Amino acid sequence: MAGLTHYLDPSHFWGAVGLGVAFVMFGFVMSWVVRRALSTLIEHDPNERIDRMTISFIQHLATFIMWIVLALLFTHVVPSLNKLTTSLLAGVSIVSVVIGLAAQSTLGNLVSGISLVIYKPFRRGDRLQLTTPTGLETGIVENLSLGYTVLRTFDNRRIVLSNGTIANQIMINLSSVDLRVMMTPTISIGYSSDIAKARAIVLELAHAHDDVAEVIGCPVVNLGASSVDLSLRAWCADAATAKGAEFDLLEQIKTRFDEAGIEIPYAYQNVVLSGAISADSAGSSTANKRSGMDV
Repeated sequence: MAGLTHYLDPSHFWGAVGLGVAFVMFGFVMSWVVRRALSTLIEHDPNERIDRMTISFIQHLATFIMWIVLALLFTHVVPSLNKLTTSLLAGVSIVSVVIGLAAQSTLGNLVSGISLVIYKPFRRGDRLQLTTPTGLETGIVENLSLGYTVLRTFDNRRIVLSNGTIANQIMINLSSVDLRVMMTPTISIGYSSDIAKARAIVLELAHAHDDVAEVIGCPVVNLGASSVDLSLRAWCADAATAKGAEFDLLEQIKTRFDEAGIEIPYAYQNVVLSGAISADSAGSSTANKRSGMDV
């Protein structure tokens, strides 16, 4: 026992190294104990009364705090590091300002993550709709870490947002009440087309689609510059199902419209001549062009 104490004597270099190794091993053991305890807690909660996202965040936060405490204890136990720490405290005001400015964003994300865990605007598995630099996105919450929140979109992309960003923006939780989603694709037809006939085709295809749970209607929503815009209103089980059904229906509607002779307008220009062109003037113009080419 005396020999072990000698090897862990922090007043000597190798003793400090040995003590540091012991602290690191203790940290890994405690991290494993925390993970195991939280895993056991989850296993005894099959009904998911405890939010998995909160458990994951607590695990990361507890591990982070534990390593900070171990580092502070190690610097306090080792005499040389303790003296160095004491000398550094003389300039703590300047150091704290520099560190605060450098870590302002990181600390802000950490505080925002704690507020998200406390107030619980969403849980793991919830479907959120929010604004990103690429536009409006919908994704399922996968993870909330100390600094970032990860969402998975219906096409398996990952949206990574800082906790500060997601805590300070307006978002729609589509899973808070009902998972159902209403799809509202817009179908444009020409002004010369029969609105009733086009509506009947759209509603027929929507009723026949397996992924459509309930069809609400297909009203005219806009009279555009070159088109009459209809909007199909139909309920689907969830966002992914609604998007797939929308793609299927748009293709089927295009095929049926072509068969029924219903115009889907697109941008084009009509050139209207205000005066008639006589054959003599046309021939004269052609002769002049040829004469000019010969010269």
